[in-house]
Amino acid sequence: MSGVSGKGPRVPTDSPLTGVVLLNMGGPDSLNAVRPFLARLFSDKELIRLPAAAITQPLFAWVVSGLRARKVRRYYEEIGGGSPIAALTERQRFALEEALRATGGRFKVYTAMRYWYPLARHAALEMKEDGVARAIALPLYPHFCAATTGSSFSDLRRWMKWAGCSCPLTEIRSYPEHPKYVAALAGTVASALRGADRDGIFLLFSAHGVPQALIDGGDPYRSETERTVAAVMRSFPGLPHGISFQSRAGRAVWLAPDTVDEVTRLARAGVKTLAVVPVSFVSDHIETLHELDVRLAAHAREVGIQSFLRAPALNDAPLFISALKDLVLGAV
Repeated sequence: MSGVSGKGPRVPTDSPLTGVVLLNMGGPDSLNAVRPFLARLFSDKELIRLPAAAITQPLFAWVVSGLRARKVRRYYEEIGGGSPIAALTERQRFALEEALRATGGRFKVYTAMRYWYPLARHAALEMKEDGVARAIALPLYPHFCAATTGSSFSDLRRWMKWAGCSCPLTEIRSYPEHPKYVAALAGTVASALRGADRDGIFLLFSAHGVPQALIDGGDPYRSETERTVAAVMRSFPGLPHGISFQSRAGRAVWLAPDTVDEVTRLARAGVKTLAVVPVSFVSDHIETLHELDVRLAAHAREVGIQSFLRAPALNDAPLFISALKDLVLGAV
């Protein structure tokens, strides 16, 4: 298990301290952590909605995590034995804290993962111990979705109450068109296209899928993703592009088109060079390093794509960190 978030010396107490909590899903840091990680994920009632959830969800989570663990464990084994997301979020946390302190304010940045360590309860306990005067919840999900951002907000609020951390909490819901976020994402696209023949290229923005029922219920996730893509494409006028959704699971109807299905369609339409852009992911993890780089790349070759490119994740890119800093200062 990883340690709790926000490592480092205690801050001085001569002025009010603002705590910034980075929210993300997290990922298993070892092969042994895969099943308990999946069990936590399938236990989330805001992510998976079952009838009589108090009774059915624990059993569902335990059974499904056991059924899926072997396959998922193999995927993690193929990318080094665990998820890099905790280490990458720690780099983001450190870079953001340095950027905020350079403004002259008193800030401390914490990490609250939804399904693996460090969890929201660790951030809540640390903020209580540090005497945080106000807190800002900053999701590393650029696009709001009740199943991700909303669930993480609820989780943080619950643990802050449990820890007795009663400071005001400001929630930054999303930032699909923040100029620096868009510019940082456009920079990853430019990096992927460097040296490629743009005449025969297609840009496919792949976002994490969610059940269609969420969108039908008014969730803004799809529309916010589309706004980001439209903003990025202003830097690449005339280049053919599209949006698809990956990681479909279960029998429910999910957002369409599915990324694998769309790659098949593009190949049949004659696309030879495909550049995939992970639009809803700001950190490398299993969905980029294995689902895109290994499985989707192999599928693309099988259906006739001659050149498969993948834009890098933002991770701790300076322009993205600057966007996060601006979001925090705007909330303050």
